[in-house]
Amino acid sequence: MYLVVFRNRKRADIDAAAYGADADAMEALARAQPGFLSFKSYTAADGEVIALSEWESEAAAHDWRRQSDHAEVQGRGRSDYYESYTLFAGTPTRVHRFGREG
Repeated sequence: MYLVVFRNRKRADIDAAAYGADADAMEALARAQPGFLSFKSYTAADGEVIALSEWESEAAAHDWRRQSDHAEVQGRGRSDYYESYTLFAGTPTRVHRFGREG
């Protein structure tokens, strides 16, 4: 498994409808990519967003990063949507699971 964590803050003046349309389109496109496993997004009380995507491999995540429509929207993200962001990516060194049976 390969994880990508996208931590971001949006600009106060973004076009929310345009951002929403791009975000929906990118999620649908990512879900269709080979090697995609999951995507979830969480918004903190202070407005910071954490988007977490899981991929079968580093190669699958890199292919997604280089996908042409995704690359185009990434450019809009930098120019129009985000105040700041940090991206963390890698293979977890430890995974702990817990689950109740029954």
